[in-house]
Amino acid sequence: MTSRIATVTVDCHDAYALSEWWKPVLGYADVPDDPNEPGHEECLIVDPDDPGHGRLLFIEVPDDELPAKRLHLDLEARSGTRDEEVERLLAHGAVQVDDQRGCYGPGTGWVVLADPEGNLFCVVRSEAERATG
Repeated sequence: MTSRIATVTVDCHDAYALSEWWKPVLGYADVPDDPNEPGHEECLIVDPDDPGHGRLLFIEVPDDELPAKRLHLDLEARSGTRDEEVERLLAHGAVQVDDQRGCYGPGTGWVVLADPEGNLFCVVRSEAERATG
């Protein structure tokens, strides 16, 4: 028997704003019949194709300074390429922190980005890109 991730929880200052930022990045939505609203201290978003898995929960914490390592996600494009997804996310307001593309040979690597509150995440090659080598 094995375990799987049920929910990734993110400590933050503004749960609603951060959940709203991440929804279009991942194609996620509010839980049906339980929408997130401004002022909510906890906001859950889910994959609409599989709402029982891939849940992302944002929880407001009172700390003035949030811990440096609150989370780390590796994202891959559902369609298209890593580089196309990086460009889409940069246009959405992500900030590039590091570029590790090609560090391990042609067609390898990832790009490190940050969301509006400084949470780091990586964009890796898509499943289709990895299948071609």
